[in-house]
Amino acid sequence: MESAHYFSASPAGPFTRKPLTVELAGETRTLQTSSGIFSPDGIDKGTAVLLHEVPAPSPGGNLLDIGCGWGPIALTLALRAPHARVYAVDVNERCITLTNENAALLGLGNVVASTPDAVDPDLRFDTIWSNPPIRIGKDELHGLLTLWLPRLAPGGSAWLVVQKNLGSDSLQRWLTAELDDSFTVTRESTAKSFRILRVRKASH
Repeated sequence: MESAHYFSASPAGPFTRKPLTVELAGETRTLQTSSGIFSPDGIDKGTAVLLHEVPAPSPGGNLLDIGCGWGPIALTLALRAPHARVYAVDVNERCITLTNENAALLGLGNVVASTPDAVDPDLRFDTIWSNPPIRIGKDELHGLLTLWLPRLAPGGSAWLVVQKNLGSDSLQRWLTAELDDSFTVTRESTAKSFRILRVRKASH
């Protein structure tokens, strides 16, 4: 977990797929994982809190997972909103490959995983879910969030899970100051040392 190697585009070591059995959207799923990515052996605690705590995503439109890893958030979005289009972004090529392959394993044709720059900049997102990569450093994290959060559609919400001891409260204050008046930032819940932050875009 302390290593930053999974933030590189091309992780070191062989890309060897391994089976992974997890529960997503209330059912047991058999997927694939690999070394050189975030939380390769299952759903990490923060993501588990996010998936348990947040309300259902928008049933249609465009949904986004920032920092997809092997795909737990993007796949859950797609399973819970089969009529929506789910975009999953990561800088790690293995994560992109695994998320696309895992979507195919589940028969989900509504998931597109890619690098951030491959996403149409004109797209707007009705729901964003993310366990943002806090450990990439404050400047990089802020750059990531200012790239995506302003692309919420009117009336849309982003839900972020952040560990309390990794600066969730300061991040909430920074988001409130950084985003314009059409956004509101609230702390929705606290569970198992994690906070869920919600960023809402006004409807008009």
